[in-house]
Amino acid sequence: MKPSAQTARVAFSLFLRRIRLLRRAMRHRHDLTAVRDVTAGIHPEAILGFACIRNERLRLPYFLDHARRLGINHFLVVDNGSDDGSLEYLAEQPDISLWQTGAGYKASRFGVDWTTWLQARYGHGHWCLTLDADELLIYPHWETRDLRALTGWLDGQGQPMFPAMMLDLFPKGPLTAHPYAAGDDPLVHLHWFDHGNYSVQVQPRMRNFWIQGGPRSRALLADPRRGPTLNKVPLVRWRRDYVYVNSTHSLLPARLNRFYAEDGGEQASGVLLHTKFLSSAPERSGIEKARGEHFFDSSLFSGYYDALIADPDLWHRHAQRFQGWRHLEALGLMSRGGWV
Repeated sequence: MKPSAQTARVAFSLFLRRIRLLRRAMRHRHDLTAVRDVTAGIHPEAILGFACIRNERLRLPYFLDHARRLGINHFLVVDNGSDDGSLEYLAEQPDISLWQTGAGYKASRFGVDWTTWLQARYGHGHWCLTLDADELLIYPHWETRDLRALTGWLDGQGQPMFPAMMLDLFPKGPLTAHPYAAGDDPLVHLHWFDHGNYSVQVQPRMRNFWIQGGPRSRALLADPRRGPTLNKVPLVRWRRDYVYVNSTHSLLPARLNRFYAEDGGEQASGVLLHTKFLSSAPERSGIEKARGEHFFDSSLFSGYYDALIADPDLWHRHAQRFQGWRHLEALGLMSRGGWV
């Protein structure tokens, strides 16, 4: 088959896949029941935040405050059967529209079907930031230049997306030795990260990055090849025909995955500080192992859960202490590109 014909065939196959995923999300909208819908007040220029959560009452105060400081104007959140007060807490927030569901997390593509429906319904034309509750987005100059400044620059560059690498943070010593309370800054407890054990590939079909490594691959998984994908595209100028394929790791249309320079240069990127390894992680791991909702074949990750339940010390003598975005840029984990 000639390369041009093969390219056209791949493009058509990805188009059909995008249509199937959008239709799937439309079907799964029936899983959702509105708890508090104030979307009528969304301003046309609002920057929107999307999340699907379950039992994140501890993390929510700081997670929301951080996103508000970045410049999120309105949140659209799906609560998947929380029983720890998360639903009630979210329902009290004036800048949150909230839906709930008791449907299966795995059966909804790990919540992506639900957020895809909300993005298509409410996110069209908006810059949309999609996060898990254990992710904190930072980027060059984030303390002094909010998302309005960043997205304005991205619009000027004709770039409808902004990528970020997920960076696992961990404490020194057992996880439970650093008790976390609601509202705490997670970075008070999580100081450390791996900086040099990452592999990077470009997936040929959708041309998306595939980064693996960090402490989960190093210390928690018997087979590092099963390590989590650490690249995401969390910030997108959304259109109703866009769809995330696998969490926020890749998108369709595939052009949205081409956020990297192929000529040896650099393009602007951020980092998602991943706060999974708080003191609550061992207990949560036991619960999630029993639920079996976080992997398509959870039996393959039984050892991963067991390693977390054992309250590990992920620190090692080559770990780097987190010192801010300039440090991460110097290590090559984020880039200013033309954003100065």
